[in-house]
Formats: sequence, C-alpha cells, structure tokens
Amino acid sequence: MECQVTWTGASGARSGMGFVAETGSGHLIAMDGAPDAARPELGGQNLAPRPMEAVLAGAGGCTAYDVVLILQRGRHDVRGCTVRLTSERAAQDPKVFTRIDMHFTVTGKGIPAAAVERAIALSHEKYCSASIMLGKTAEITTSFALIDAA
Repeated sequence: MECQVTWTGASGARSGMGFVAETGSGHLIAMDGAPDAARPELGGQNLAPRPMEAVLAGAGGCTAYDVVLILQRGRHDVRGCTVRLTSERAAQDPKVFTRIDMHFTVTGKGIPAAAVERAIALSHEKYCSASIMLGKTAEITTSFALIDAA
C-alpha cells in the first residue's frame, strides 16, 4: 500500500496548509488545516477535512465495511449501515486520540441483534486494522441501533 501527499499551498502561493493525497489505487483525498487568524500563513483555508478527521473517517469506513461484509456473509438482509464517530484527543502534542465512540445504525430485514453485536465485535477484535491500531492509544467504545426494514 502506498500514498503520496503533496502540499498545495494557498492559491498558487507557497503558503497555507492544504495537501492532496494520491492513494496507491489512484484516488485523491484533499486535506486542509484550520484557519489561523493570528498567522494566516501557518493556517489552512478550511477547504477540506483536517488530516486527523481523515484518520477518524478511515477508521469508520474500515469498521463499517467489516460489519456489512460480516452480516452479508452470514446471509443477513442488510440494507444500510452508518457509523457515527465522536472522539477526544490528548491536550498536549502528540494530540493522539484518547477516546473514540462508535455508534452503528444497521438497517435490514430480520437481522438478529446478536448478529450485529457479533459483527461489530469481530471488526474491532480481529479485522479492522484502523480501529485496532487506534485502540493502542484510545479507549474505543461501540454501541448500535438496529432498524427493521419490514
């Protein structure tokens, strides 16, 4: 797996904190910093997610992928899955994640709650590289709601 990240600067000038990542699969991800009113050349323009937001989103995507795949492999009629992530970071550098709460909403027809609970547990204990890695510094909690699409 590889990725190249390039500083974009601000509107052609070599300032600002905008970056574009090109993934090994050829996709682009824009990232930017928060504006800094006191020193604009050190801040971003708020044109894209912060890099740590992208890390959090990646963990959400990784675990949601696992949950859907595990439910589908179990022949469950899964029709939707969202995960809402909230986090806390350390106050001092490095400002690692210290707490991440993941709330899943799974929609499907006749899916037992135990199957959703198992899929989430398997993701966090065995399959989701991102959340397992983040779990080295952050306490990760999970919860879920199950909506029957009768």
